[in-house]
Amino acid sequence: MKIVVINGPSLKQLGKREVDVLGRRDYDYLCQTIMKQAAKDNVIVELYQSNHEGDLIDKIHACSEDKTCGIIINPGAYSHYSYSIYDALRSVDYVKVEVHIADMYERDESWRHSSVTADACDKLIMGKGFEGYIEALHYIMEEAGKRGIDA
Repeated sequence: MKIVVINGPSLKQLGKREVDVLGRRDYDYLCQTIMKQAAKDNVIVELYQSNHEGDLIDKIHACSEDKTCGIIINPGAYSHYSYSIYDALRSVDYVKVEVHIADMYERDESWRHSSVTADACDKLIMGKGFEGYIEALHYIMEEAGKRGIDA
């Protein structure tokens, strides 16, 4: 089973930006956490990060061509306004989970309180820190199995 983790803008700045909201652990720690769990679960995981909307869309589309069973996506700020990413997510069949490290509803800026991209996903997980990615990984494994797409 292959699962792709797609992280959007500024996620590589974890541990450096908004540490009061996102914590002090950095992007490498997030990647190591995901890969360790994937190894335990015997799942192939590909990690991808881009600050560019078009690159994220291209990756979403590419996943439908390479036997990906599901994606975990943290679109970052794009989640609040990118109908292009929403459309890309709607155009593919595999299991999709949107993850946010912080709880959007607890953020100070009101524009962060909603996600247009989450509506194109099977599940939204937020406010659970890096553990949200692990929860998403397990959800995809279970859901892909139910759908018979555990290639």
